[in-house]
Amino acid sequence: MTTDMLAPMPTDPRPLFASAVATALDVTAAVRPDQLDGPTPCTDFDVRHLLGHLVAVLDRVAAVGRGEDPFSVPFVAQGVPDDGWPAAATAAARRMAEVWADDAVLDRLLRLPFGTLPGAAALAGYAGEVTTHTWDLAVATGQMPEWDPGVLTVALGAIRQKLPSAERGAQIPFADAVPVAADAPLVDQLVGWQGRDPGWTAPA
Repeated sequence: MTTDMLAPMPTDPRPLFASAVATALDVTAAVRPDQLDGPTPCTDFDVRHLLGHLVAVLDRVAAVGRGEDPFSVPFVAQGVPDDGWPAAATAAARRMAEVWADDAVLDRLLRLPFGTLPGAAALAGYAGEVTTHTWDLAVATGQMPEWDPGVLTVALGAIRQKLPSAERGAQIPFADAVPVAADAPLVDQLVGWQGRDPGWTAPA
């Protein structure tokens, strides 16, 4: 599927975001303890710290939905034991879902780290961030999840609208876009736009 076939933004992206989170939880649950110190495509993080960041992203989505300062949430969740990541991610997802169960959040202007967006647009963008970090975690730990094409379509459209392809400032936690063929799989297009090399493999 090419980018000119992307669907318009849904007025209620919550079901798609829930699907993205479900995939993230499945991948998190499958990480083995012996993989926690391994490298990831997100070069600032090993697997353990990437898990902590993914939990923090879910907590940030909850904080943003409550109208709180997005920077009030630590960049990486702390104090989680090595065998506690699946439970921590599940709890964060539950907290986030409770906040976004309020339909009014979808139309409310919310403060994000890089600006202000209506709730629906913000959540569609966060679907891209969650999916990209899920991909980071999956390729770092040898997993091949089944990606939801609806999530990828909406997330790619939202991310392309939200992020420039290059010259991204320090407030944007993604490197410049990596060129990817227009007919590449949607997940490759998504992670490439977020500064990842879709062909990344763990160093031998």
